[in-house]
Amino acid sequence: MKTSNPVLARLGQAAERERSAGYAPTGPYGQPGYPQQYPTEAGYPVAPPAVDTMSIDDVVVKTVTLLGILGISAGAAWVLVPDSLLGAAWIGAAVVGLVLGLVISFSRMANPALVVAYAVVEGVFVGMVSKFFESLYDGIVLQAVTATFGVFFVMAMLYKAKVIRATPKFVKGMIAVMAGLFAVMLINLVLALFNVNTGLRDGSPLAIGFSLVCIVVASLSFVLSFKEVEDGVRMGLPRRYSWVAAFGILVSLVWLYIEILRLLSYFQGDD
Repeated sequence: MKTSNPVLARLGQAAERERSAGYAPTGPYGQPGYPQQYPTEAGYPVAPPAVDTMSIDDVVVKTVTLLGILGISAGAAWVLVPDSLLGAAWIGAAVVGLVLGLVISFSRMANPALVVAYAVVEGVFVGMVSKFFESLYDGIVLQAVTATFGVFFVMAMLYKAKVIRATPKFVKGMIAVMAGLFAVMLINLVLALFNVNTGLRDGSPLAIGFSLVCIVVASLSFVLSFKEVEDGVRMGLPRRYSWVAAFGILVSLVWLYIEILRLLSYFQGDD
């Protein structure tokens, strides 16, 4: 099964090698092309163990698990981190989360421990951001959470109904746009550290337009995640790769939530 995602293509090749692990070019009697047999205690040969492949249910369970971990971590950070350390915890979690996210994204192996660690760190980040905005605008966090999951379920229904399809052109275009937005946000962050205001995050009409673009792109990124899950299931990736698929969904959810939170804050006024 072919896929336009190069990472999944490599994972598919690794899965194929894993499925063929335990098979030798010669059989128990020296004939070529027969699988290697494994003797039991009684001396009877048995087939090599089959690879347990991922399923959509696996991804759903892993995604819910990661969301639960993120929620617990966010709640703990909200309660335990004092206001005086809010900024340091916010920035520290953002940096560590970015590093972990890049390692997971570019790694060719599924590592559940790293994915869980990412959920914990992102929970701290989300908790600190949420606490800050809630201290300014009462009720904004609940509004942002509701809107985030609302958008997610709408995108899931649209994808299932094939209203939006992840064609090769769509995938390439989305990857290019997301890379461009990431570069713009990174440059804007660096300039902000030197007190340079680009107008992208100050509540101006330009900032509102930029947030709307980010929200649209973050919403469409779910289509890429859903496509990756489908491709992974069709390609027979081992079950542990469901953690990687769940990680992709979690990243999009956090990004969408932060952008919605920021956009809502622009319309709250100064009271």
